[in-house]
Amino acid sequence: MKIMVGIVDYGMGNLLSVRHALESLGADTAILADPEELADADRLVLPGVGAFAEGIRRLRETGLADALGKAVKGRLVPILGICLGMQLMARRGFEGGVHDGLGWFDGDVVRLPQESADVRLPHVGWNDVSPRTQSVLFRGLPACADFYFVHSYHLRCRDGRDVEAACEYGVSFAAAVRKDHVFATQFHPEKSQDHGLRVLENFLQWRP
Repeated sequence: MKIMVGIVDYGMGNLLSVRHALESLGADTAILADPEELADADRLVLPGVGAFAEGIRRLRETGLADALGKAVKGRLVPILGICLGMQLMARRGFEGGVHDGLGWFDGDVVRLPQESADVRLPHVGWNDVSPRTQSVLFRGLPACADFYFVHSYHLRCRDGRDVEAACEYGVSFAAAVRKDHVFATQFHPEKSQDHGLRVLENFLQWRP
């Protein structure tokens, strides 16, 4: 039986690319903008492109933040955050001021440091990602697989055990995080060709 994956629409996500990638793997998908519709999803995806402050504002004003809390923390629905979607899961974001996030990861979203002329922001392009040993969400991938990034901020976790994969760009930063049934990537799996599709397939098969 196919699982139904709800893609959360708060007006700041790359929805169609995410949907196409998931459906190419055989998933049934629905783009969900109504908070009540989240109750029907077996899996959730929280995509996002843009600024932290605007993203968290839209989630709260639409009622999606509360609905996500009920689904993810109440019913334990597995979720994948992508790019800004990952950052919004943090305790706080420091882009354009200080803003409270969803608080699912104990960490802050801060700007990538520019400590050399080789580090340009935003960080755009392909970089190698090193997952933790035996990560089920990176199963079937090489020890260093390349993924596509577009960002200037990153999630700095207080607990290193939350970091599922790391990337080097001037400094080492969290390319993916995981806690229980909550998984998120700073890179865009839907834009990362075969490696990205494998991560999405692993997410669909994941039994946290």
